[in-house]
Parts: sequence; C-alpha cells; structure tokens
Amino acid sequence: MNINLNTIAVTLDNSERIQCAAGTTIRDALPQRQSPEGLHYVGALVNNDAVSLTYPLEVDSNVALLTRGDPHGFQIYRRSVWFLLAKTVKELFPDAHFAVEHSLGAGFFCSFEMDGKPGICEEQLQSIDQKMRATVERDVPIEMRKIAFTEAVQRFEQEKQWDKYNLLRFRNPPKIATWWCENFSDLSHGPLASDTGALAPFKLILYPPGFVLQIPEQANPKTLPPFEPQPQLFQIFQEHKEWGRVLGVNTVGRLNEIIAMREIGDFIKIAEAFHEKKIAQIADHVYKHRNQIKWCLIAGPSSSGKTTFAKRLAVQLRVDGLRPVTISVDNYFVNREQTPRDASGEPDFENLETVDLALFNEHLMRLDKGEEVELPTFNFEKGCREYHGEKLRIEPGQIVLVEGIHGLNPRLTQSVPPAHKLRIYISALTQLNLDSNNRISTTDNRLVRRLVRDNNYRGNSALTTLSMWPSVRQGERTWIFPYQQAADIAFNSALDYELAVLKPLVEPLLAEVKPHHSQYAEARRLQEFLSSFLSVSDHLVPPTSILREFIGHSSFRY
Repeated sequence: MNINLNTIAVTLDNSERIQCAAGTTIRDALPQRQSPEGLHYVGALVNNDAVSLTYPLEVDSNVALLTRGDPHGFQIYRRSVWFLLAKTVKELFPDAHFAVEHSLGAGFFCSFEMDGKPGICEEQLQSIDQKMRATVERDVPIEMRKIAFTEAVQRFEQEKQWDKYNLLRFRNPPKIATWWCENFSDLSHGPLASDTGALAPFKLILYPPGFVLQIPEQANPKTLPPFEPQPQLFQIFQEHKEWGRVLGVNTVGRLNEIIAMREIGDFIKIAEAFHEKKIAQIADHVYKHRNQIKWCLIAGPSSSGKTTFAKRLAVQLRVDGLRPVTISVDNYFVNREQTPRDASGEPDFENLETVDLALFNEHLMRLDKGEEVELPTFNFEKGCREYHGEKLRIEPGQIVLVEGIHGLNPRLTQSVPPAHKLRIYISALTQLNLDSNNRISTTDNRLVRRLVRDNNYRGNSALTTLSMWPSVRQGERTWIFPYQQAADIAFNSALDYELAVLKPLVEPLLAEVKPHHSQYAEARRLQEFLSSFLSVSDHLVPPTSILREFIGHSSFRY
C-alpha cells in the first residue's frame, strides 16, 4: 500500500517495479521507444486493458508494453495505419469518398471515388504513398482529445465527414473521445499509436477499382508478406457491397437510423431474401450439373454458418427435384485421447488430423461405388465415436452434402474423383463500416456469433470462448484459409443487421470478464465496438435464418 497517495507503483511484465507520480503517462514513465527486437512500442496493457502510450497511470498498475507483434498491439498498429491513410487522403483529396472496406490476402481493400467516378490512378496512389511516408518520417504526435459532444458534431458536419457524424446521431455523451494528428481528427474506436514514426512499414498496391493497403502480419511483424489476390472472395464482397449501396446501408450510422425509424423489420426481410436467392442460385447450379456433381463440399471457418447453409441448400435442392443427404465431418472425429496437440501441448481441434481420414475416405469411396455404410455419431460429452445403426447408401442421382471446416482440403476427400466434387466456401464478409476508415472485421463478426452460440449450446462463458479463440484463429490460418481459393463457389453468410441482434445477447456475457482476467482487453474492445449499434429484438429474425444457428429457436434440427 502506498504511503504517499500521489505516488503509484508500476510493475512491468518483467517484474521490474518503478514508482511514479499519479497521472504520469506511460510514455513518460517508460520512455523507451522500441522493444529489444527493434519494433516500435505502439501501446500497452494496463491492468489487462489495452491503452495508448499517452494513457495516464492513476492507480497501482501492471504494465506490459505492446508492439505490432503482440495481438493487442497489432490491432492498435493496424487501426493507426488506417488513421494515417484517412488523414492523408483527406489532405490530398478533400472531396474524395474513401473507405477501408475489407481484408484481402494480407492487406485491406480500399475504395476511392472522385467526382462520382470510382477508381484511382497510379499517380494518385503514389502521391498518397509518398505523403504517408513523409508523415512517418516526421514522427508527428497522435493525441487523444476529449471534446464536447456539440463541438464534435459540428466539426464532422463542417468537414462533411457524414459517416462519423451519423455515428453520433444516436449517442449523447457529454464528451467525445477523438484522435488528432496536426489538423486531422477522427472518432476514437480504440487506442492508437502515440506518433506516426511507429507506423512503418506499409505498402499501397493498385487493385482496381481501388487499392490495397498492405501491412506486416502479426506473426512476422518485420516484413511485408507477398500480396496474394483472392478474386473469388473479392467478387463476393464487391457484390454484397454493391447491394448495400443500392439499399443505402453501408455504415452502422445508417443501420441505426433504420432501427430508430422502426424500419428494421423490412430490412431483415430483404437481407434474408438476399440469402435465400443466393442459396437458390447455388442449388440451381448443382441441378444444372447434376450428371457430374455428386459431392457438395461445404467448408468455412468457425461460426461462418456452414451447418444452416447446408440445411437450407438441401431444401432448395429438393425444390429442384433432387434428393440430397448430408454427412457431417464432425462425426468422424478421432476419439478425444487421439486428438493432435499444438506446440503448447493443448488439444488442437482445428487440425485436419482430428478427423479419422482413413475411415472417412473409406466410407466416401464405398458410397461413391453405391455400397452401404454405417455412419458414426460423435458423442461430444464422452469424446468418442458411437454407432447407432444409421445406414446410408447413395442412390443414383443423389447429391451428398459434406459439411465441415476442412471440406476444401484435398486430403479430406482424396478417395472421391475430383470431377464429382463441388467445393463451396462459406465466410461472413460483413459490408458495414463503423466509418470510412474503421471497418468491421469479419473475425469480430464470427467471434460475437460464437460467444453467443457457445453460451447457448455448450454452456461456455465468454471467458472460456475468448480463451480458446487465439487457438481457433491459428488453426484457421493453418488449416482453412490456405484452401479457400480452391472453392468453386463462395457464399457470404453475413447479415447486415445481425450485430444489432447479437449485441444485447453478448453484452452481459462480456461484462462477466473482469480486469484480473487476461482476456479483459478483448472483452472491453468488443464492448466498445458494440456500443456503436442500436439493439434489435431477436424475435424479428426468421426461424430459418443462419443467425438462428447461434441465437437459438431455429426451425432446423442440429
């Protein structure tokens, strides 16, 4: 206990302790700029909360400095580079419409429009690149300022930053947290780096009709990875983005307006009809090629909605006169004690070897020949496969839907002739932005879904799900994402209204994560992110919606 109430104790992550005056910023208390690995510090964890280096230390604190090689530091770095890009575009092209829209490979696709014409030329992109690098070289401070709500609204209105102005329409705190760099200001959506000198390296790549902002990956923070285009996912996202533009809904502020005007019911119907139309088109494609396609392989990362998609596709195939059957890869898991382990010795549930590949391929081969097999059922409570006499034989002309995260990995179905396969990849590519330079992460969308689902169906607390999520993400990068370009068809399972429905369901779960938990920073980040949304009652969600897979009361059986 401190005797001097104006002095606090700061314990670093290496157990070193220092004393400083209450109110001292992290940057002043710990003036080192770089880590031993030569990476700039971009923020810190203070009592498990992610903050900027300009954060004032007011109580006894445990402090861990963050670089872009740390999970929370990477989020700060990424958000800060978006801020720098937005500042540069605003200064060079004040009348342009610009947005950081979605991830693309190891970068982020950005749209750009001048005088009503979408697109950017090489010269314009070079001028943005050069000015960003010059700002990094000048090492300009980035400062947080809390300003009066009225001042913030007036400023964004005068600057015609309508995306930020609209985000404040349904909020009324007395003060608004904003970030400033020279004459550019932005709403705060989380901590930023304290200066622009920490924001290299990056690269801008022309990618019509816009460009890609590329930054290092967290796992390899010192170098830029090679850019790998993803044309199929890019096309799906652009289609969904265009759909949002047609409806006039591409920001959270506009969604909130629809909710406030009590028009959300109609919007939900339109969003669900869009899904149904796309699923029907995929079913029609299968029907058209029914003499060739025998196996529909449905893959995608955790909480992308694979199971409900498979069930809805089966309905549409029946509409076309086909008789689909479904096989869940999960029922072919090896017994729990045989589950592969990761580098830390923990069960690696994302690993392909969690599936009994020999048995699965034997069954596929026999089914492809018209033979009968007895299907297993995996008992998740006991952690083992069981057999209950469920037999399956594929009749001539039948379609088999194979659903599981590894569906696109060729090893999973190596016993089936490639010509008989249709590979479908499911992802949740939300097209909504918080504002022009702050996108909604596909990963965050899936994480919120999973938090609600795990609590509803597995009895998991938010703390448990957040603890598992880094391992899930690592497994996706290793076992799922490398195969997504092998897909013949991609389906976007995101629903533009869903986070408004999930918000009141997940917020009480996140509130149970406390400052003494190491997952507190992630829970706080998600709470802050969801605070931008107005809530919507889940009774408006149709019983066949993909969202019902996570919130419950689906008309499908799982």
